[in-house]
Amino acid sequence: MSEKFKIHDQTYPYFVTFTVVKWVDVFTRNCYSDIIIDSLNYCINNKGLMIYSYCIMTNHIHLVIGTKSNFKLENTIRDFRGFTSKKLKEEIELNPLESRKNWMLEIFRHEGKRRASNKGFQFWKRNYHPILMYSNQLLNQKIEYIHQNPVKAGFVSKPEHYMYSSAVNYSGFKGIIDVKAAY
Repeated sequence: MSEKFKIHDQTYPYFVTFTVVKWVDVFTRNCYSDIIIDSLNYCINNKGLMIYSYCIMTNHIHLVIGTKSNFKLENTIRDFRGFTSKKLKEEIELNPLESRKNWMLEIFRHEGKRRASNKGFQFWKRNYHPILMYSNQLLNQKIEYIHQNPVKAGFVSKPEHYMYSSAVNYSGFKGIIDVKAAY
């Protein structure tokens, strides 16, 4: 990862995007999105993760995240991505209703063979390009962008109607993840 895209200051939140390799639409099934939600909640409770905003789309996840003191954000991200990659692979393999199982697993195996460190399987694209949220204006802009993703994709007409997004939290209701409100 270039120096431009590294976490340099643990005291600020960062905008990150985790993308499934080859843009495979994995998160069209709730059972896979729920693994992400459970893992994010685990990281909040056990790894110092602070989530300001999130949205799980069909093939990528947008987040504005930070960390509590005594934790390193890049370590939490590494652990989250490693765990979810393995867990999602298992869930896809064991899901009797997954009609695209062989196709998805073959893509993940093919991408995994391209890098020796992957052990023959890769779920997430390698880079997630953390962008430092150095101002409230930039932070608010990224949160708005994240919340508008499902609207622009045509999934919902209002951001707060999308289940796998923090937009509901910002509209005054309790979401499926407790977020740290940025405004």
